[in-house]
Order: sequence, then C-alpha cells, then structure tokens
Amino acid sequence: MYLIHRVAAVALLGLVSCSDEPADGAIPSIPLRLGYFPNLTHAPVIVGLEKRFFAEELGPTVALEPSTFSAGPQVATALLSNALDMAFLGPNPAINAHHQSRGRGIRVVAGCTSGGAALIVKPAIRSAADLRGRRVATPQLGNTQDVALRSWLVDQGLHVTREGGDVAIVNQTNAQSLVAFRNGAIDGAWVPEPWATRLRIEGGGKVLVDESALWPEGRFVTTLLVVRTEFLRRHTDIVTRFLRGHIRAVNFAVVDPDTAQAVLNADLVRLTGRALAPDVLSVAWRNLAFTVDPLPSTLERSAENARRVGLLGAVDLSGIYALAPLNQGLASRGRPAVAP
Repeated sequence: MYLIHRVAAVALLGLVSCSDEPADGAIPSIPLRLGYFPNLTHAPVIVGLEKRFFAEELGPTVALEPSTFSAGPQVATALLSNALDMAFLGPNPAINAHHQSRGRGIRVVAGCTSGGAALIVKPAIRSAADLRGRRVATPQLGNTQDVALRSWLVDQGLHVTREGGDVAIVNQTNAQSLVAFRNGAIDGAWVPEPWATRLRIEGGGKVLVDESALWPEGRFVTTLLVVRTEFLRRHTDIVTRFLRGHIRAVNFAVVDPDTAQAVLNADLVRLTGRALAPDVLSVAWRNLAFTVDPLPSTLERSAENARRVGLLGAVDLSGIYALAPLNQGLASRGRPAVAP
C-alpha cells in the first residue's frame, strides 16, 4: 500500500460550515468523517473525491471530512472509538472491528476493490520450502496480507506462530519493505498493489504466489466500505447518497482507466509527494478489479483463515452486511442488486 500516516483530515470538502450556529442564511451541515488510504487499492475513493462524485450526491447539507490512514487496524480503532463515521479498509480489519464490538460496531455497506496482492521473493526462492529460516514482510500484524501469508504458509506445511515460526514474519510499512528487499534485509514480502509490482520491477523480485490463484474465479475482497452502525441508523439517507457517489466513482475507474490513473497519480503527489512510475501504475492497475460487490463469501474465508492461524477467535459474521442503501443506488442506475 502507498502509505502515509495522517490521521488528521487532509481536506474539508463540504461547502458550508459545520458550526452548530450557522451564519444567517447558511445551511447547517452534518459532518461525515471518512477514512481511506492514499494508495492504488483505494483508487475509486480518490476518484470520487477529486471528481466530486461524493460531494455532488451528498449536497450542501453534508460536510465531507476525509482523512488518510496508513493501516487497516488504525482505521478500525478510529471507527470503534467514534473518530470516523465511514471508512474504506481491508477485510480482516473489518472482521476484527465487527468481532471486537460483538457485532454491533460496524456494517459493511459496499465493496470497492478485488484482487491485487502477491508474495514477491528473491529469484533464488522457488517454493515455500525455500522460505524456511527466511525473513518475509507484511504490512502489519493481523492485516489482510499478513493473514494471507500466514494462511498460505500453513497450507504449505510450515509451522507458523504469532512471531513467525519456520518463517520470520516482519511487520513493516510497504515502503520499508521495498528498501529492505533491495538491500537484502528481507527475502520476500506479501503486499498489495502497487507494491507487489514495485518489488518486482524496482527490486528485482519475482512472483512466488499471485493471491488471485488461491481464490475461486480469482476474486477476493481487498477493500470494503464500512460504516459505524450508529451513523447508519441515524443517517441512512446520507449513507445512501454517499453510495450513489461511490457507484459513480467505481464505474469511472472501470470505464475510463487512463483518466482514473491520472487522477490517482496527481492526488498521490499531493498527499505523499510522489507519483507512481507510469509502468508500475499501468501493470499494477491491471491486477485489480474495482467493484461495489463486497464478495461476501471471500470475507467468510478471510475470517476462517485468521482464526486458523491464531489471530482471531471464533467469529459470527451474521449481521455484518447492510446492503439495502447500495442496492437502492444500483436500482436507480438500472443495475442488479448484490446479495450478502
């Protein structure tokens, strides 16, 4: 993930004040605090913000307050502590938030991105057995790629503990992993795009595992849109309007990828100070699929994977989905509903 850590809001996109005492003639607004990552797997979010799809659908009575984060567990904590209202994040942090709140804290209201993760290793490594005694990085303990790596190692017959086991699992930012991979401090990394492509192109690595090969039809949820349950209960209309903007943003990313990539890269410069190289961006983009379908069956499997590698207890995901607002938006555009 193209990661920075900025918990404070980077922009206030609402056109009116959030004050409880609006000036004469001003329209009072309701704040909508949105969390997301400034990276490729959150491209539709960035497109929706920059093309003003969200602002147009929300209207002047909602003040959209976006904040960028560097890892899913941070976003989950912000949601459960009432510091965010909505957020885009990976499946495992969403599962953890649901579990920690005993099924009451958050609801999944849409998908965003499928696919786009891989285990990149040094060219001499040809199999899982070659990883024994090696160092492999993931972005954060318990995040989506960390669970994927641990689950795959178990499937390959390797012993995995919270600290690593047969393979030393190193948790570090993706930027740190690229540097560490180049200088030989790690032997591989299970990372999302564009980092998988960057480790291959810039770091001289090779793909040992393309995660899409591990899932039926190559589809697995990478990024979800979740909402605080209380916010959804109080402001279902706002969530519905936001989802109309989300549908437009995902559709734009699908039908006009060249423009969407340009919008993404321009925003990465603004948020992180650096754009993605064109060859990296074009290759990585093709490894992703943008969709509002939350792919529920893959979330169930992600939860089971986290449980069997010791990062999650038994979890009941019943009630985690609230897809009626999404399906209203899809119906308004003549598109079929998605089912949990």
